[in-house]
Amino acid sequence: MDFLEIVGQVPLKGGVEISGAKNSALPILAATLLSQQEVKIKSLPQVVDIKAMALLLQNLGANLEWLDPNTLQISAKSLRHTEATYDLVRKMRASILVLGPLLARFKECLVSLPGGCAIGARPVDLHLKAMQQLGAEIKIEQGYIHAKAPKGLKGNDILFDKISVTGTENALMAASLAKGITRIINAAKEPEITQLCAFLQSGGVEIEGVGSSELKIRGVENDALNLKDIQIIPDRIEAGTYLCVGAITNSQLKIHRIIPNHIQAITDKLIEIGFSLDIQENSIEIYPAKKRQAFEITTKEYPGFPTDMQAQFMALATQCLGTSVIEETLFENRFMHASELQRLGANISLKTNIATISGSTELTGSDVMATDLRASSALILAALVAKGVSRVHRIYHLDRGYERLEDKINALGAKVARLKEK
Repeated sequence: MDFLEIVGQVPLKGGVEISGAKNSALPILAATLLSQQEVKIKSLPQVVDIKAMALLLQNLGANLEWLDPNTLQISAKSLRHTEATYDLVRKMRASILVLGPLLARFKECLVSLPGGCAIGARPVDLHLKAMQQLGAEIKIEQGYIHAKAPKGLKGNDILFDKISVTGTENALMAASLAKGITRIINAAKEPEITQLCAFLQSGGVEIEGVGSSELKIRGVENDALNLKDIQIIPDRIEAGTYLCVGAITNSQLKIHRIIPNHIQAITDKLIEIGFSLDIQENSIEIYPAKKRQAFEITTKEYPGFPTDMQAQFMALATQCLGTSVIEETLFENRFMHASELQRLGANISLKTNIATISGSTELTGSDVMATDLRASSALILAALVAKGVSRVHRIYHLDRGYERLEDKINALGAKVARLKEK
């Protein structure tokens, strides 16, 4: 198992190019199961979750060819299986995304209950209820979801009691081959959903209300779609993370290949803290702040402040003047990084879903353990400003969602080494 050794308080300067968005790539990879035409997907990030999804598609019988490290050609014309087995699905929660396309195209499938980060309950009930509203019969037996719709799926209203990104994505993919019109009410509005809609529209699916909380889908009454090639949008969470690298080290950094309006909640907060930003069409440059002020954050669904950035801002809060408050409203048990930041010297108190962070704290290098994907990046941020050497263990979480993170940070001047545990 690998760990990262980080020398703190090293000056940083330069630029970073943002990779394709993992959270857009995963549903788009799953959606290729709907296509009878070969599809080329560009700007795929080389991260563990993408490789796991590619392996799952291959296991289902899709033909895959990597044309370069970030471009994958997929043909799902002659799938052999409709069973997503436990040994593949357990590796990541996003595997549930194959449920909608397999059920829509083949009228029956068997999908193992998924794995992934240990962040709260994250139940799959919303996915199952959506499939049932389209006419599917669902049984859960021995850890597997058995879904079938012998006469095919039929358009209907799907009302999500709670906003769900992957639930919306599964419903969209299932509805794309359902007969008639489906309305998804209380749909998620993330940019990743918008890109999935564009991908499905390229195959002939009519979708109204893209980018809003109500989507209207007219299914294609064929056995499959003819999807077109696509390039994955830049990763807004990776972009936000590297802006936080600049913010916590108070460095001048330029972030390339981004869509600034996807991260407005993040840039607005950085400006409020005291940073100057030069925002261009596809880049943002952050400049050192004379004074970094404490702040308050409440995580919300897009376009609100993303839950996937609260850990990084908790690390940043340790270096701001005054007391910062972070309220997590979307997931339970998502402050596991707080105790690890405390090992570096952070002054953090927790009360249910609210974290209070006292700033202007001198951090000291130590051994810390990553508990999930975004927590691992928060620990790296803190280690960059800690006095001495830090070691971040269990970075397999990091490898699930960040492409070549240590290479990108080292290119800015950092001293980060990937080493093997003894």
